[in-house]
Amino acid sequence: MASLSLTSITPQPTTGFSLKNSNNYSNPTTKFLAKKRHVVLTLATPSPQTSSSTTSEKPEIELEFLGPKPGSDGSYPVDKATAISGQKLLRNIMLDNNIELYAAYIVDGKDLLNERTKDELRYLKKKPESWRLACRTIVGNKENSGKVVVQRLPQWKK
Repeated sequence: MASLSLTSITPQPTTGFSLKNSNNYSNPTTKFLAKKRHVVLTLATPSPQTSSSTTSEKPEIELEFLGPKPGSDGSYPVDKATAISGQKLLRNIMLDNNIELYAAYIVDGKDLLNERTKDELRYLKKKPESWRLACRTIVGNKENSGKVVVQRLPQWKK
């Protein structure tokens, strides 16, 4: 059932009474027309921009990238980014935010990432489950939201 908060009632000479409401509707007035003991009520409908703005929000994933080497105080530098869930690879998020690409493992939020791909299973078979290939890891699944913490590892020599 629609709710209506009224702010004023003003008499109208030819149409009866007009009620002005404080809601964001495309038609700001609601009119009551008196005709032969019948009351006609016209309700305004919400404008398209009001109704679509509340339903179009997409879930986001917050990301924290811990630097590969600790600073002079012993703490790791942290880079932050956000991404719409399920739309980007971890690698592209890092590139878009000017975060250096290093080998990475997931400290927290593994459940917000896609399952390991065949390439990851092949290249990372002797590595812990928390290690991921940034070029194969999709952040989110279009429905979930939350926080992922990624530890970037220093490059190793072959």
